[in-house]
Amino acid sequence: MFRFLLNLLWLVFGSGIALAIAYGIAALICFVLVVTIPFGVAALRLAYYSLWPFGRTLVGKPGAGLASGLANVLWVVLAGWWLALAHVVAGVALCLTVIGIPFAIANFKLVPAAFWPLGREVVEVDDLRRPGLSAA
Repeated sequence: MFRFLLNLLWLVFGSGIALAIAYGIAALICFVLVVTIPFGVAALRLAYYSLWPFGRTLVGKPGAGLASGLANVLWVVLAGWWLALAHVVAGVALCLTVIGIPFAIANFKLVPAAFWPLGREVVEVDDLRRPGLSAA
């Protein structure tokens, strides 16, 4: 219940909608440039995560290898740096109020995801108890 309330407040007062729109724009651009469709899928996954971040985390995919790492470098150059910058700016702005500090922490939690999205997946925190998953 507490996670639901935090997510609802994040959606209304935090930067959830604005950041999800930013990820959506990045996804659309990646879908238009057909070669970058995997980046678009990752951007949509992060848009979903940025809409409802409390109670979720990122975990590494066991099968992600060198190709995923190289693609992440390309992602950082094309879209990752400005999305991560948006999270940092929103987090710093939210730190200016005491009420915004939990939302700022959620924004700072999303910065590594914005930089390195490929080879990760979003899972519920409760699902981390399953064998084989570890937080990334």
